[in-house]
Amino acid sequence: MPSSPLPWEFQLPLSPADLLRSGGPAQYVVQEVLSPAQLPGQLAEFRGAFQVQGPLAILQHFDTLYSLLHHFRSVNAALKEDALELMMKVVSRHSSDLSSILDNLDLNPSDRTTHLNALKMNCYVLTHLVEAFEIDSCKSGLAGLDPSGKSKKNRTTGSGFCWEEERQPLIHLLTQLLQLNLRRLWCGLVVEEEFISLVTGSCYRILEKPSISHQKHRAMREAVMHLLAVALTHYDHMLSATLKITQMLQHFEHVAPVFAGAVSLWAREYGMKSMVGELLREIGQKCPQDLTRDASGVKGYAAFLTELAEQIPAIVLSNMSVLLHHLDGESYVMRNAILTAMAEMLLQVLSGDQLEEAARGTRDQFLDTLQAHLCDVSGFVRSRVLQLFTRIVQRKALPLARFQAVVSLAVGRLQDRSVTVVKNAIQLLAAFLSNNPFSCKLSCADLAEPLKKEMQKLREMRDKHTATTAALITPEEEWEAMQPELRATIHQLLHPLQGEEEEETLEVEETALNTAERIIQLLRKLNYKHAVRLTEMAVCHFHGMEPFTSSSGLEGDKETMILGILRTLYTDSNLENNIQQPLHSSGDEDPVIEEQPQSELVKQEMLVQYLQDAHSFSMKITEALSVVSRMMYESSVSVVQEAIEFFVTVSQFGVPQALHGVQRMLPLIWSKEPGIRETVLSAYRRLYLSPSGDSERARAESLVRSLSLLMVDASLGTIQCLGEIISEFVQKDEIKPPVVHLLWEQFTEKSQCSALERCAAVMLLGMMARGKPEIVGSNLDVLVMTGLDEKVIEDYRLAQEVCSAISKLASSNKPAEGKNHAPFRLPQTHQLFKHLSEAVTTGFVQPSTLWIPFMESAITLIYQLAEGPEEICAQILQCCSQQALERVQEPQGVETGTSPSSIPGGANTLPTFLLTHLLSLVGNVALQQVVHLERAVSAELRRRRVLGEEQEAKKHVNSTKEQSAKSIENETTMEEDLGLVGASADDTEAELIRNICDTELLDGKQLLSAFIPLVLKICNNPGLYNDPALSAAAALALGKLCMVSAEFCDSHLRLLFTMLEKSTLPGVRSNLMIAAGDLAIRFPNLVEPWTPHLYARLRDPCQGVRQTAGLVMTHLILKDMVKVKGQVSEMAALLIDPEEEIVCLARNFFSELSNKGNAIYNLLPDIISRLSDPDCGVEEESFRTIMRQLFSYITKDKQTESLVEKLCQRFRTARTERQYRDLSHCLTLLPLSERGLRKMQDNFDCFADKLHDLAVYNCFLAALGRLRRSVTRPETKALIEEMEQKLHACHNHGMDSTEVPKEPLCQEGGKTPLPEPGKKRQVAGSCRRPMSMANRNADSSFITPQPRVSRRCRGATLHHSSRKPAITFSSDEENSPEDELCAELTEDETPSKVTPISRASACRAL
Repeated sequence: MPSSPLPWEFQLPLSPADLLRSGGPAQYVVQEVLSPAQLPGQLAEFRGAFQVQGPLAILQHFDTLYSLLHHFRSVNAALKEDALELMMKVVSRHSSDLSSILDNLDLNPSDRTTHLNALKMNCYVLTHLVEAFEIDSCKSGLAGLDPSGKSKKNRTTGSGFCWEEERQPLIHLLTQLLQLNLRRLWCGLVVEEEFISLVTGSCYRILEKPSISHQKHRAMREAVMHLLAVALTHYDHMLSATLKITQMLQHFEHVAPVFAGAVSLWAREYGMKSMVGELLREIGQKCPQDLTRDASGVKGYAAFLTELAEQIPAIVLSNMSVLLHHLDGESYVMRNAILTAMAEMLLQVLSGDQLEEAARGTRDQFLDTLQAHLCDVSGFVRSRVLQLFTRIVQRKALPLARFQAVVSLAVGRLQDRSVTVVKNAIQLLAAFLSNNPFSCKLSCADLAEPLKKEMQKLREMRDKHTATTAALITPEEEWEAMQPELRATIHQLLHPLQGEEEEETLEVEETALNTAERIIQLLRKLNYKHAVRLTEMAVCHFHGMEPFTSSSGLEGDKETMILGILRTLYTDSNLENNIQQPLHSSGDEDPVIEEQPQSELVKQEMLVQYLQDAHSFSMKITEALSVVSRMMYESSVSVVQEAIEFFVTVSQFGVPQALHGVQRMLPLIWSKEPGIRETVLSAYRRLYLSPSGDSERARAESLVRSLSLLMVDASLGTIQCLGEIISEFVQKDEIKPPVVHLLWEQFTEKSQCSALERCAAVMLLGMMARGKPEIVGSNLDVLVMTGLDEKVIEDYRLAQEVCSAISKLASSNKPAEGKNHAPFRLPQTHQLFKHLSEAVTTGFVQPSTLWIPFMESAITLIYQLAEGPEEICAQILQCCSQQALERVQEPQGVETGTSPSSIPGGANTLPTFLLTHLLSLVGNVALQQVVHLERAVSAELRRRRVLGEEQEAKKHVNSTKEQSAKSIENETTMEEDLGLVGASADDTEAELIRNICDTELLDGKQLLSAFIPLVLKICNNPGLYNDPALSAAAALALGKLCMVSAEFCDSHLRLLFTMLEKSTLPGVRSNLMIAAGDLAIRFPNLVEPWTPHLYARLRDPCQGVRQTAGLVMTHLILKDMVKVKGQVSEMAALLIDPEEEIVCLARNFFSELSNKGNAIYNLLPDIISRLSDPDCGVEEESFRTIMRQLFSYITKDKQTESLVEKLCQRFRTARTERQYRDLSHCLTLLPLSERGLRKMQDNFDCFADKLHDLAVYNCFLAALGRLRRSVTRPETKALIEEMEQKLHACHNHGMDSTEVPKEPLCQEGGKTPLPEPGKKRQVAGSCRRPMSMANRNADSSFITPQPRVSRRCRGATLHHSSRKPAITFSSDEENSPEDELCAELTEDETPSKVTPISRASACRAL
């Protein structure tokens, strides 16, 4: 250790280059920067000097290490590693030496200066080596990534050096150094800030690397945190650390959780709570506008605040005020962070019932803030607040008094336009349900009755309490109330009228006190007269005695004297106590008696309040159910899934309305989204496959009971959906065998059950058979003998479900792909067909409305499973016909009593129901015969042909083995021939089936032809055969017969559509609408000319017919079986139908249509034209409702721009002011963009002259205003202002004469006069034309349309028509009466793309 002081002092430089420049005579300067070649030798010299001199060797060899740092990039790795290892030994040795040196109180100045310089030099070299190695590690880490982005694991050098492993000991070494009392080296003063920044800078450099946040570097993070903690506690590093941390949060997002953990560690273990306040104050002082522009910085601050509040919420709470002004800033990220911090404090600090008054006030302020931000302008904030409230509710930290307010806000957010907000609102409501403090059952009906009862009890208790507390009125108040009447009584007694009789004589008591008591009792009984008389007597009897004394001043006025004595008696408390004391010996018990009713009243009020809160909560949940129910068919998958989960939760709490939502989610099982389908399965699994019970039997009974309830009054669609779900459960073995056994017991009546439960058991067995056909196949005899026995006529519903269950055998035994097995069929002699035939023929003569559905199921089952089903059905048809003929031949009197409704048949009559049954049977047999030919027979012909071809191919292969020389050539020729033969064979088979249907099935020699005259006679004479059931059956039979033959269909289409249009029976129109839809698929070319009459049923006055027509047209349009043009506006009109079901149907139609490319975009102009037409359109408000729905499907920018241009140009051809307003309203519905604005400017002349209309002008301003709020570019804002000025000028003054001629509106070219006053519009509220208008000239419209002419001929006939304007809508030329009545479509109605109709599609439709 040198004894003489050094001639220089080492000062820490701001940059390494400063050490090369002299800053003063006593400042150390690097004399020479060595070359890389000299460094190994010089480093070896330094090592030797270190062994001799110790850590002070750095004083002579600093230039060597400085040169190493200077050439760090070019020096080889081994030298770097040696230098790092050597410096760690030097610093470690110096740290050990300093611990003893600093304890020496006699440290001389020269030694202090020497060790101070050595310490600075050693730390300077070591920390800069850390920084250099850290930079090098980052670069090598980036270079170590292969092109696929995967990291190479081998990061160590050949010597085994790994920098990430060396960092932690180095940080521990620096921490150990800082823990020494280094102030003594600075003469006991403050350690210079540059030295502390030098040491801590290496820590911050290490934290800048993103990988530091990984779990494997946890020990390294903790080491850095402890080093910084030592710097904070010993060396006043707080200000520098605060600035550095805020800077790093701004530039490095990954350090937020790291610093949050560090700050919480410093606050808890090192007592540095003030550090939290400094950091929060620094963040709070950031300018909100700057945070809006600095996206990465605000994310770092937000993540830091969130993490910090989660770890040390109590400390953050005390400094929260400095951040609150950011809640009014524009950065939603910062608002989210502060609100999240509030929620953490509510959960961890401000929860519980034992809060002090100040803490309770803070809690309420935080909750008020959270509730206010549920209506934040940013959807991200609203969504985040809903998530926070969900956590608060789940942790039961929300005060009960706020339940109703937050629930109401959550229900309101269900209507939010943000999908994420809606999803989180549903989650919050589900959390409220799961954690509600009221009841496990939240039925409004169950809560209303006890609430009413307890409220009545509360009213009675309050009335009783009011009567009790009335006695608590002070005597002075009572005296003031009775004084006027008492004064009048005294005056009356002292001045009696003549003739007034004397009252009964009163006697005074023995003592004055007793007399006073009696007077008081008389006053309380309002017996003023006796009280005054007795007082007058007592004054005379007890003269001069208390309380009947009177002053001399009152003796002259007797009236005043008596009134004064009475006042004294009644209001004197001392006298009152003296009087009542002997009378009420139990007076000490009165407070207890009064206190007990008071506590009971409080308890009753609390009970009523609880019931009111529970009932209000249940009402809010019920209100939310209807909203959430509509969301199950939204486009967002996540919202649909949350809605399903919500209904599962609601169902578990016994809300009756939840069953509707559970049934409504059933159709989602057919969703194309796997997530939605799986969610539905999971929902029903939770609801029904986890029954309660102590045994397998009890659980099976519970499951069967709950599933049976679902099928009570369920529609056919609901049953089909439920069947799909149950079959899925069966395939996955989630329905256990005890459930199946129980269902068989119920069906066979071994287990006691009702008729409905028995029927439900068969339905469930049929559903399970879809997943496992052996459930039915192994018990087929049981089904037949039990369900189709002689008692079948007593329960056709059960027999129908038995047929449906057995039919699962046919659908499950289809041959697999590539296999040529024969189809599953039962022989005609099987007992199944015997029982079915007997059941059909026996019930034929019985008047039952359930016979027809059963008959249809039976005939269908016969065709599915029987060998030669046409023979069985022919026998059934002959037997039933024979029974009908026998009834006709019987005497008339026999049938009079049995069937009052009869049909004339010559001299005799036939019961109406019998004829209805016969026609239904004929129609169903005809249809099933066609289906059998098109599917089963065609498939069997193809199977046999393929089988024959395979056998021929095998023979050919065997023969070619003998002729090996020609094998290749012959095989190739054979394969080609077989391919041609196969294709032509398919056509031949299809032609054969068509030929049979067209020429043989309805031939005069066939059985079905015998019934055609009967069907036609009933259809042609609706006045004679006016029974609704018979007419519907005849219409349906006609439609099914038309399905058989194209020739028969062509010749009877006019009759079918006449009935469809003219029939007064809704059932007939519905049946024919369904039949027409099937015919449009089977014979599209024949039905195409009649398409307008199909659309006409969408305006039918009957709700059922409109719904049926909507379903049929939906299927036809979506399958491209009918051409859509302007007539699709009839479907759009259903969006404003009075019936909610029809509105939902129309919405689903347009939702599906929107998935077919640009379909809605292409149809919108025609729809607008039709619906805004004053002659056949809809009301203005209804038009706007329809357009809002349709324009919601326009999402592409190009579509929007094109529609803006088309709508602007449409103003030229608009005829009325109503059309102006409609077109301008449509423009407001489009999401206008800058390019759309330019389109509007380019077509300004088209609508400039319409801006005088205030409604049109306001619509354009609204569109521009919405665009202004969404743009930020100054150029776009300038365009908007320019457009607004032009609009304003045209609205107020009109355009210049050079632009638009000032002519009256009705005289402009291209416009037509307004409608004549005589032509009245529809009445308000009606949204479609009356039937009289739709059916005008109906007789002439039913002339069979002419065959379609060729395009060339059509062009020749139309060449003389006037040329259309440049921008027109096809519907403009379609509104003439001639076009409406003509069934043949014009050329401009024909879609540009025509989908060819193949036979395969027709077959599938059957």
